[in-house]
Amino acid sequence: MGTYEEFYRRSIEQPEAFWAEQARLIDWEHPFERVLDFSRPPFTRWFVGGRTNLCHNAVDRHLAARAQQPALVYVSTETEQQRRYTYAQLHTEVNRVAAMLRALGVRRGDRVIVYMPMVPEALFTLLACARLGAIHSVVFGGFAAHSLATRIDDARPVLLVTSDAGMRAGKVIPYKPLVDEALRLARHPPARVLVLERGLVSDMPRTPGRDVDFATLALEHEGASVPVEWLESSEPGYILYTSGTTGRPKGVQRDTGGYAVALAASMRHIFTGQPGETMFTASDIGWVVGHSYIVYGPLLAGMTTVLYEGLPIRPDAGIWWRLVEEHRVSVMFTSPTAIRILKRQDAAYLKRHDTSSLRYLFLAGEPLDAPTHEWISAALPSAKVLDNYWQTETGWPILAPCPGVEERPRKFGSPGAAVYGYRVRLLDGESGAEVTAPNQKGVLVLEPPLPPGCLSTVWGDDARFVDTYFSSFERPVYSTFDWAMRDEEGNHFILGRTDDVINVAGHRLGTREIEEAISGHPAIAEVAVVGVKDALKGQVVVAFAVPRDVSRLQTDESRAALVREVMDTVDRTLGAIARPAQVHLVTLLPKTRSGKLLRRSIQALAEQREPGDLTTLEDPSALEQIRAALGPLRPKE
Repeated sequence: MGTYEEFYRRSIEQPEAFWAEQARLIDWEHPFERVLDFSRPPFTRWFVGGRTNLCHNAVDRHLAARAQQPALVYVSTETEQQRRYTYAQLHTEVNRVAAMLRALGVRRGDRVIVYMPMVPEALFTLLACARLGAIHSVVFGGFAAHSLATRIDDARPVLLVTSDAGMRAGKVIPYKPLVDEALRLARHPPARVLVLERGLVSDMPRTPGRDVDFATLALEHEGASVPVEWLESSEPGYILYTSGTTGRPKGVQRDTGGYAVALAASMRHIFTGQPGETMFTASDIGWVVGHSYIVYGPLLAGMTTVLYEGLPIRPDAGIWWRLVEEHRVSVMFTSPTAIRILKRQDAAYLKRHDTSSLRYLFLAGEPLDAPTHEWISAALPSAKVLDNYWQTETGWPILAPCPGVEERPRKFGSPGAAVYGYRVRLLDGESGAEVTAPNQKGVLVLEPPLPPGCLSTVWGDDARFVDTYFSSFERPVYSTFDWAMRDEEGNHFILGRTDDVINVAGHRLGTREIEEAISGHPAIAEVAVVGVKDALKGQVVVAFAVPRDVSRLQTDESRAALVREVMDTVDRTLGAIARPAQVHLVTLLPKTRSGKLLRRSIQALAEQREPGDLTTLEDPSALEQIRAALGPLRPKE
């Protein structure tokens, strides 16, 4: 294969020949006529005219060679359940769920909202949607009713699939009441709701004529066989919503053929997964990592995928390494936050398990700090620990080592060089000029055409796709909205966000969404939300709120009560995942004389940095209030 430099150069200089070769990694029911159509920039179509199907490539095509190989291993430390499914059994289950969805009116191109915990039936549902040519949209089970309702209204699904409840840290989290409230709030609710009862709650509310029991319908379709719906490569496979700065979530629309090729290639060149091996991605199907590397990627590669419901420290901090030992995991993927949590535990938990099967541990979701990188590398001597960087929008890594092509030296704290297919540049945030000198900060951008697997547009809103991602600079480049720098050896270092999106443990939260939730409290007049560096989670949410009635600030008791009310408001509106780590009550927020909120100055003070240029500050006392409010509670780096 030659060196990685040669491999990368060919992907950039001869993209059509390069990606035509990668396209051989999947099955095509009808061959594509053109590799690339970039006639309407920045929109890109890959493998034009080709017909394929994600479910066929993930399941059916493996039956001849590995029908009895485990395809899915399910482990829940919340319910103490374990289940295994061979490829043949997975095929049976997916066909049955596809028949169930079809019976409920789901057809090609229809949307299906999936609001489920980490259970096998969730994976069956995604693959069944792909089989039917339906478009699934997974909403993370931690999102509240309002957030679910906004996604329902944007996707306009014909069906919602959910469960009675999920579990986290031994606590039951009822889903069905949240779904019922979301459907009450939604303007375009689906006609039917398919409900998986796990027996975690009693007296689950049901709506006759709308709600359908999963188990009952499954019995009616036992042994069903549903033919694959072959899709043109550019037809959408799924929508995945990601936070935006406007407060309205963006539906990232993924195609079918380009995504399948990109994932299949990444499993070979980046993750080095081999058929018959096991991959354990400790994430959630509600996030892009779960879509790409719990569900589709490992199965496309003919691997066994581990679906885990639970925490990394329950029942103890050795649970992940026990799974590595028991299932002979070769490739593992999780977030830096999870490793930081484990770093705080007794190292003996790791050492008591045989992790010699583990070749690679991949980490992504937020910047990986060098001390954490060094610690886990030393703790797992048999495995190489590799950082990688990407986004919901790209679907697979932008920056990463590619050991499947060539093993190269690593630098702690860096995800490495550009991945094949990506034309990565750093641009000056003000002038837009290219930053070519080493160790200089710039905005990380991608020159189009974007490679296969990246978002094809924003669902139902082509203009927003262009305005959001390709309008930051005069030249039409895709902005990641991340600051980065590159050293003399070509290693990139991600420095943080340029926009108002907060990255908490790999979960992107829009400041505007949280501000709108807090502003919904009748006692709050104004609010500013910032992301503040945190040693464990990467960033945490910190809010500064101005009460309508300043008498609420007079006693410690009244202040504490209002803070609790604000926290509860965010929980109800967006879910606990968006709850601020701190809420500070002030009488004034720092603004420019033109009325612009100085969020970056607030963030700088919260991170113990200088607030920057304050020449346009209207009232200096506002900044002093921020300093006083932070006081001894100021987060430490």
